[in-house]
Amino acid sequence: MNVPLGISAIIWKSGKVLCRYFEKEQINFAGKKVIELGSGTGLVGILAVLLGGDVTLTDQPNALDQIEYNIAKNIPKNIIQRAKVSALVWGKDHSQFPTDYDFILGSDIIYKPLEFHLLIRTLQHLSNQSTVIYLCSKMREYRGAIDFYEKLLPQYFDSKIVHSVPDEQINLYKITKKEMGVL
Repeated sequence: MNVPLGISAIIWKSGKVLCRYFEKEQINFAGKKVIELGSGTGLVGILAVLLGGDVTLTDQPNALDQIEYNIAKNIPKNIIQRAKVSALVWGKDHSQFPTDYDFILGSDIIYKPLEFHLLIRTLQHLSNQSTVIYLCSKMREYRGAIDFYEKLLPQYFDSKIVHSVPDEQINLYKITKKEMGVL
């Protein structure tokens, strides 16, 4: 692979924290429809496959070959068909994806304030009332993470911190779509 991957080539601490949480809490993805946003190396999505999920790992088009390579190296052949890789540009092509995911996963995807509204639009499309969203982030104030989780996200979703690593400034949020009243 000679494509410059930049931040997509890094295994971020937030991804490791999210994986450890799934292990500690014994989250079972068996038979569940899962999508990972901003998969990067695919660490979180690969674990979700290994824990039984039917997982779509998404990222920018230039990161897809890396994700496919990592899937091939880390998922046994007898279950590899449960992993799918797709390009997903937030707010642009999300409508090509279904709206019935059981889980939406993301780690360290909150760092470009100009794209926050695109991420919200994508999360709204991909989720329904029963979807559980896990987002794990390093709380970089200068990257807008605090504003995203404390101001923007609560307008559309209910969320709570279910795990944190204070010395790393990492929070893991469990998020669900708000019930919208009928007029």
